[in-house]
Amino acid sequence: MQSKGQVIKKALRCAFPYTLPIFAGFWFLGLTYGIYMNVSGFHFLYPMLMSLLIFAGSIEFVTVNMLLGAFDPVQALLMTIMINARHLFYGISMLDKWKGIGWKKFYLIFGMCDESFSINYTAKIPEDVDKGWFMFFVTLLNHMYWFTGATLGGIFGSLISFNTEGLDFVMTAMFVVIFLEQWMKEKDHTSALLGIGLSALCVVVFGPENFLVPAMAAIVVMLTVLRKPLERKGAAV
Repeated sequence: MQSKGQVIKKALRCAFPYTLPIFAGFWFLGLTYGIYMNVSGFHFLYPMLMSLLIFAGSIEFVTVNMLLGAFDPVQALLMTIMINARHLFYGISMLDKWKGIGWKKFYLIFGMCDESFSINYTAKIPEDVDKGWFMFFVTLLNHMYWFTGATLGGIFGSLISFNTEGLDFVMTAMFVVIFLEQWMKEKDHTSALLGIGLSALCVVVFGPENFLVPAMAAIVVMLTVLRKPLERKGAAV
């Protein structure tokens, strides 16, 4: 019979290797974000607190422009919902995996990001490792990687002098890489193709400035309608 301390340590040791690739990416992105905040005129406390309390990389980059512009809380709310609407899909997908893990669920909801979701959803957790603590440490480690990178970028950004134009594009590049990784992992690409097709259609119909919400709604409806056929197809693959 393992003690609680042993259970926690084993989960941490199991989770850590899964997060090492994220460490490299998050430190680079976090440093970039911290430097970006610094050259935009913000004290290092801004990226430090925002990376700790918001922990949503794309929103944090967008927030720089929001803070520099006119105060508009409604626009900030709508922008946040549109950019992070994909987390609706993540949360629905994790409902079964979160059953029975107690208070840790609240932190997992707060700390969910693309990378943590990808690991926690696809990882084959050994039977002797507590799944709740495993997912908790995956999320916590990724959170701390981003937090420390952003903080260091904010502190040392003033010591680095180079052209920062285009730094905000790293988020777009990251999402492309995540999509490609998920594509290679999945044997059935129906869901991905639906997402691409419906998004492209909404861009044509609603325009590039307004397509995101209709695209998300269309994807939710289509995946809900096709849920059972897709599950049967996935089981047969």
